[in-house]
Amino acid sequence: MGFEHIVYDVADQVATITLNRPDRLNALTPTMRRELLEAVTQSDQNDEVRVMVLTGAGRGFCSGGDVKAMREAHESGTTNPLQERIAPIRDRVILAMRGSTKPILAAINGPAAGAGMSIALACDIRLASTTARLGQTFSRRGLHPDWGGTFFLPRLVGTAKACELIWSGRMIDGQEALELGIVSELAEPDALMPRTLELAATLAAGPPVAIRFSKRAIYRTMEPDLREALEFETQAQQVCSQTSDAKEGVLAFTEKREPKFSGT
Repeated sequence: MGFEHIVYDVADQVATITLNRPDRLNALTPTMRRELLEAVTQSDQNDEVRVMVLTGAGRGFCSGGDVKAMREAHESGTTNPLQERIAPIRDRVILAMRGSTKPILAAINGPAAGAGMSIALACDIRLASTTARLGQTFSRRGLHPDWGGTFFLPRLVGTAKACELIWSGRMIDGQEALELGIVSELAEPDALMPRTLELAATLAAGPPVAIRFSKRAIYRTMEPDLREALEFETQAQQVCSQTSDAKEGVLAFTEKREPKFSGT
């Protein structure tokens, strides 16, 4: 299959999905969102795939939404189509990842910010480079977390730490992420993908039916809450994205200065 903003490869029962906009630290575009959904769906339906690995090209995992595109949308007054406002494709991506019958590993090779961190959190297991940095940076743009960030993070680190990370928007390094239980392993940059593929191969050699049912069992009590959490995030994000603070946050980012939020 041909993709524009991701690279897709299947080898030895492992599908590797690489976000591929390295010049923009793999910032998300509408095309990338659609292609990510297609890649996850295709992998889940492909009997030759037993494990998925998600990573980023170049020196970053995913820097989140394309802030430059956000600024242009604010200035032009462009709004999302109605269907995207009601049921964003990001929610479908997250539900596809969590609902997949196959393990999904994240190889966090660099910055994973905002939506980029949330996508990593949606994976079943996360491994990170020693150069990785992660952050729920939405508040620094006057925005609300999305892509399931408010659902996944408290379940990994506890409510108080999740509040701190989400409200401050601060970035943490790989070591802190390891200590908090966000990632399972750290590896040197050159060793990250070999180690991730090694783990993927181990899981791929396991019993697919048992793994499928155990994944369903692990997440079974959480799945209804996830859909509800995504719907609330969508509503909250729509409100926040229309505020003066959101416009200021995006403008400050593009102008490389600290934002001055007014609460409006």
